[in-house]
Amino acid sequence: MNFNLLTLFPDMFPGMLGQSLAGKALERGDWSLNAVNIRDFATDNHKTVDDTPYGGGAGMVMRADIIESALLSIAQAKQGRKIYLSPRGKVLNQALAKELSAEQSLTLLCGRYEGVDQRVLDAHDFEEISIGDYVLSGGEPAAMILMDSCIRLLDGVMGNTETADNESFGANTGGLLEYPHYTRPSEWIADNGQTYNVPDVLKGGNHAEIDKWRIEQSIKLTKAVRPDLID
Repeated sequence: MNFNLLTLFPDMFPGMLGQSLAGKALERGDWSLNAVNIRDFATDNHKTVDDTPYGGGAGMVMRADIIESALLSIAQAKQGRKIYLSPRGKVLNQALAKELSAEQSLTLLCGRYEGVDQRVLDAHDFEEISIGDYVLSGGEPAAMILMDSCIRLLDGVMGNTETADNESFGANTGGLLEYPHYTRPSEWIADNGQTYNVPDVLKGGNHAEIDKWRIEQSIKLTKAVRPDLID
């Protein structure tokens, strides 16, 4: 899988994606990265990529013509689905991450300032995707999160193919939140002086009872934290 990044800060990448499982997968060639510096396509001596918004208002808007030039520097066959990271976009979830991870290429546009000229989004059919109901200083952190959600789903990256299905929102959890996890020691005294024990059912070896307990815990947790997922 290849990711094209249209960004003013190409040195931000691969960033955290160069570490841990994603970093090892990058070294193996399971995924690749092409960071394109939008500023390289500015046409004036000051390398200006933005201008004041029509209609007035605070901030600056990234220019459509310069973004288009950066996009067209990537061969059309290698652009794949084009995504603009935006707080007004469709919210990224596990189902969408799985869908995107099946693509050979993605081109991710990282906005800055007040955003980008709408015309370049319209002209090149960019999808808008958000990672949540909040605003960041730029699209680069959001792009990394989207990339990570895809990379970990690629064959061989996590090792155990069942891992993703057993996580929150996974196929084996029915779309619910994941049940709690415990490991050794079975009895732990925290700094607050209280003793915390691993639930007895997890130590009994009865897998049917363990599965039942895990389902019950997933439902209980989802009802408490994300009741919207129960439906």
